[in-house]
Amino acid sequence: MHAEEAGKITLVDDRGVPVTVSRAPKRLAAVSYAPVDAALALGTMPVATTYMSWRREPDYLLGLTGKMKQLGQRARPNLERLAEMKPDVTVAVRRYTEGNAARYAAIAPYLAYDLEVFGDSDRIVEQMAMLLDQTERGQALNIRFKEDLSAFTAGAPKDRHLRFQIMWAGDTPYTFYSEHMAAALVVALGGTNVAGPNPTPHVPGRFGFEMSLEAMLAKDPEVIFVYDSGSYRPHENNPVWTMLSAVRNGRVTYVGDHWVEPHGPVARHMVLREAAHLLYPDLFPKPDIHAEAAKMIRVSL
Repeated sequence: MHAEEAGKITLVDDRGVPVTVSRAPKRLAAVSYAPVDAALALGTMPVATTYMSWRREPDYLLGLTGKMKQLGQRARPNLERLAEMKPDVTVAVRRYTEGNAARYAAIAPYLAYDLEVFGDSDRIVEQMAMLLDQTERGQALNIRFKEDLSAFTAGAPKDRHLRFQIMWAGDTPYTFYSEHMAAALVVALGGTNVAGPNPTPHVPGRFGFEMSLEAMLAKDPEVIFVYDSGSYRPHENNPVWTMLSAVRNGRVTYVGDHWVEPHGPVARHMVLREAAHLLYPDLFPKPDIHAEAAKMIRVSL
């Protein structure tokens, strides 16, 4: 939803809050990588962003986050540092900023998005495109993704439904339901998510649950995607881990930050391509993340 007046645009974000901001703002700050992803694909370089892991600049964003002011870890942004950047607008993931919404709004107009399930992806691309005066480009990005998704799902085998799991590292790994964006893409390619669908989709913020290694063994995923938290891999010390089919067959992949923030236009393309390859390496080639991202990012390099 949006309304327009001279030089301004009003958008209604996922809080249901109407936010009025200057059209095509020059100084955009982002809390989390998905808004950075969308901004870069729409031709705008954010002035500031948070990070996922310190000094790990995502390849799917061409390392450009290293040229932006760092606001701190995405779950704990430094608002004083944000204020120093004097942004025209801040675009954020709602769950990391909702507790400080009034403070964000006092610094600059503030838009917050859920970015959890599959449908959230098109919405943030569409709204950021309107914000950045790139409506046609945003529409084209969404159309292209639908076309790519259709092509990849058509090329996936119809007689293979590998059991998969997407998880954060941990003693009791946090595992994602099928509606979550990255999991939804793997399901679309024919995978069977051992976590299954969300039993309480009406409850906001609940897009996964903690699954013990023993419960994992009962489900026995054939392919595991682990969100990479660096050296923090306590699950590997549990003897049950080595009993899993995915581990025994070498089909565990520690995936990059685009899997954690898959709603942006660049990230979702990379997750789709990587997932297809990791599920069916005999049918889909391993994508070159940097080269593919360079085709989509529209800022001066």
